[in-house]
Amino acid sequence: MSLVTLLPFIVLIGAMFLMTRSAKKKQQQAASMRNDMQPGSGVRTIGGMYATVKEVNEDTVLLDAAPGVDLLFAKNAIGAVLTDDEYNRIVHGIEHDLKSDSDVVPDDASSLTDTETDESADEAAAASDEKPVDLGKKDTAEEPADDAPAEAAEAKSDDEPKKTDGDTDAK
Repeated sequence: MSLVTLLPFIVLIGAMFLMTRSAKKKQQQAASMRNDMQPGSGVRTIGGMYATVKEVNEDTVLLDAAPGVDLLFAKNAIGAVLTDDEYNRIVHGIEHDLKSDSDVVPDDASSLTDTETDESADEAAAASDEKPVDLGKKDTAEEPADDAPAEAAEAKSDDEPKKTDGDTDAK
């Protein structure tokens, strides 16, 4: 066989190798993350439940979901081990302010523009009310009367009953 006929098979085998390699790397990272769990760290399960690790065994993890609620999960059911700041932000709503010295971003853009006095703002509002805004639409009354014969022909054809497939005049 020639190299040209073997080339597609070589490319497919190479692509499969690269895909399995990246999948193995992700599995190894997830396994090392699960093995690094310690009691007291916050976790998210693959089902989306947030809890605190209470005890770590060989294949299982005991989670404290709420006061007095302990749940036993398989280690494979842990989707992510969260940092303390991230866990507190999600579960308790506590924002850890990392950038307390930075500027605060406003909710709207009005404070970012030059400030106007109240009088000039009132004048601008009055000026905007006086003239209508042209959006490019035209009223039907302003249309030319050239379409009148076409409209009459359409009305005449609407008066006649239309036949469709399967309709007959036979009784």
